[in-house]
Amino acid sequence: MISDTAAAPAASRAGSELRAPARHGSSGRHWTDRIRGGLAAIGLVPFAAYLLLFLVLPTILAVATGFFTRGGAFTWNNVSALWDPTVMLTFANSAGLSLLTAAIGAVVGALVCYALLGLRTDSGVRTVVDAASGVLAQTGGVMLAFMFIATLGLRGVVTGLMKDAFGIDLFAQGPWIYELPGLILPYLYFQIPLMVITFMPALSALKPQWAEANVTLGGTRASFWLRIGIPVLAPAFLASFLLLFANAFSSYATAAALASQGSQIVPLQIRAALTSETVLGRENLAGALALGMIVVVGIVMWLYSLVQRRAARWQA
Repeated sequence: MISDTAAAPAASRAGSELRAPARHGSSGRHWTDRIRGGLAAIGLVPFAAYLLLFLVLPTILAVATGFFTRGGAFTWNNVSALWDPTVMLTFANSAGLSLLTAAIGAVVGALVCYALLGLRTDSGVRTVVDAASGVLAQTGGVMLAFMFIATLGLRGVVTGLMKDAFGIDLFAQGPWIYELPGLILPYLYFQIPLMVITFMPALSALKPQWAEANVTLGGTRASFWLRIGIPVLAPAFLASFLLLFANAFSSYATAAALASQGSQIVPLQIRAALTSETVLGRENLAGALALGMIVVVGIVMWLYSLVQRRAARWQA
């Protein structure tokens, strides 16, 4: 018969032998995970290089030029141009245009999402609307400007039809389509589809159990939206609105193709500063304007990230 003291070393050796392979296997999995992580990091190198060359570096160069003269000397003169009445009016025009198109786009897009909520995700109408929204949200530039000029321009199809059939002159007050008001409809053309893309997931995340619980407790459809639906969707709606504002505020191609004269908004004023080299007696003003735009868009996107994190709680 083996005593307890004699059995203890044997049991200890046996336990060590059993634990050794586990440590080896754990180490092997650790190195495998590290190799996979390294390969994943290598896969991100092309994308990181693309961001560095075409986003980060141009942004740094554009902003940095606002703090230097043409001869390379440091100056605050360009940045002080941001407080010039003409420049401030341009920022106000951009902000007003962005707020208006973002508000209309958010409301109309939310109504479209609500109309689609009753359809199955694999239905034909839902599929067509989703596909069209993805395409139209990326439509802009010369193509979009040409579409509106051909439709609502001085010699546009709708312009001629309204004048010949109803005697209505759409340009009785001037060529508004080539001025700041003329940017509202083209911007809505891509703002509304963008709202559909960003807000539909939040609306689809509303759980049927919440509506059932509301009915069980004696609630109505109105009480469901007032006490459950709207409070839950408010962060997602606000986040989408901020995204639409930033999208409109930074848009350039459509405005540049449609409004060939004047600098009513900040992107067009940056173009004017780059082409004329001297605006308001200041060189390198484009860099200062770019800095102002980056600050505004940065604040909006920071607010967007905060609201989006709160909205994500209900989309899990």
